[in-house]
Amino acid sequence: MIVHIVLHELRLPFELRLVNRTQGAHKSPAYLKLNPNGLIPVLQDGPLVLYETAAICLHLADTHAGAGLAPPLATPQRAHFYKWLAWMTNSLQATLIAYFYPERWVDDGNTDGATQVRTHAQQRAGELLAQLDAQLASHRGPWLLGADYSALDPYAFVLCRWTRGFKGPAARPAREWPHIGPFLQRMLARPAVQRVLADEQLREPWV
Repeated sequence: MIVHIVLHELRLPFELRLVNRTQGAHKSPAYLKLNPNGLIPVLQDGPLVLYETAAICLHLADTHAGAGLAPPLATPQRAHFYKWLAWMTNSLQATLIAYFYPERWVDDGNTDGATQVRTHAQQRAGELLAQLDAQLASHRGPWLLGADYSALDPYAFVLCRWTRGFKGPAARPAREWPHIGPFLQRMLARPAVQRVLADEQLREPWV
């Protein structure tokens, strides 16, 4: 969904192909030739085959620099862009994956262990959402880096969306944070996001 939004923001022609995980298409020999990890998404750009969401976003921002989805190279703003991009994938996304798939981190059948992993992952996600909220509060701009929209914003939007089902004392959904909540509403108002919600036939609650 992150790359899908970025492609619409860039107004690029592209073909969207469904990889049906319920039928194991992400583990098929043909797909594993594209991404040996069996994960989604993969971008095919002419002879280039690229996986890892952060890498795809950075490639699209760099090859369409005029769109302004990343700050200029060799600037402090670009350095912070790199920092937050790495933070998204290595900190918040990794923590949320542990929350949704806790069984990956324990022995088969260890339901108590999986429950503990999930609880701790939700607590950690709460700490990370606090960092994201503080970043938005620090400059009071509409977007993650301040006044300028970037490829970081779709990334943050989608990961925050993943928390919409959070319940209990461990952590609250992203929409309930004072600065993230309005940010998510601004994202929902963007035409590119509205198109993706329609294309992917998603239903409310969106965040």
